[in-house]
Amino acid sequence: MSPFHLHRLFKASTGMTPKGWQQAWRARRLREALAKGEPITAAIYRAGFPDSSSYYRHADQTLGMTAKQFRKGGDNVSVRYALTDWVYGRCLVAESERGICAILPGDSDDALLAELHTLFPAARHEPADALFQQRVRQVVAAINTRDVLLSLPLDIQGTAFQQQVWQALCAIPCGETVSYQQLAATIGKPTAVRAVASACGANKLAMVIPCHRVVRRDGALSGYRWGVRRKAQLLKREAQKEE
Repeated sequence: MSPFHLHRLFKASTGMTPKGWQQAWRARRLREALAKGEPITAAIYRAGFPDSSSYYRHADQTLGMTAKQFRKGGDNVSVRYALTDWVYGRCLVAESERGICAILPGDSDDALLAELHTLFPAARHEPADALFQQRVRQVVAAINTRDVLLSLPLDIQGTAFQQQVWQALCAIPCGETVSYQQLAATIGKPTAVRAVASACGANKLAMVIPCHRVVRRDGALSGYRWGVRRKAQLLKREAQKEE
């Protein structure tokens, strides 16, 4: 089998190139090892990096921060945030040095701030400055009008499988829904329905990655990170805009 044909088969099966899959797999293994408290050098080799220099050349791309910062839950990493109103109520938008890292809908500011601290427990949480407030307004306007946030940098961290699911979610047209079974089949993993549902639940970018467009096989609503009631609101508004 030629390398070209193998490459095509691999991408058709996994939705990723061999290199992309390897990078995501190494990143997942590294996160797991650091989260368990392993020494940084040991974690780098356990993740499959041939040497430490090959990791440090792409550290920001792998973890979004240094290994030491990740191991401490984002210690010394700045996460700017803003609480704002949008068409669905209250919302928290957060940004790391790499881009928008969280869009969290909620009912109260206290609950939203608690969720931010859970997601980034050791990061420095800094209120929004004037420049970030401009980007927050862009986020809110884009969500309210259903535009794609192509002009804004996003900090999307996840395993290879999660990223594959999230890419498939972004392909669901506004006003339409798919079942968890259909989504699993779309990524070539028809038996991984529970894992697909788990990946949807791990999404931190509400609306931008539209996990609310996935429903049960019979069309019933279930399993939304921010509540089934809010999921119903999102789908109802999107359906009305398509009429």
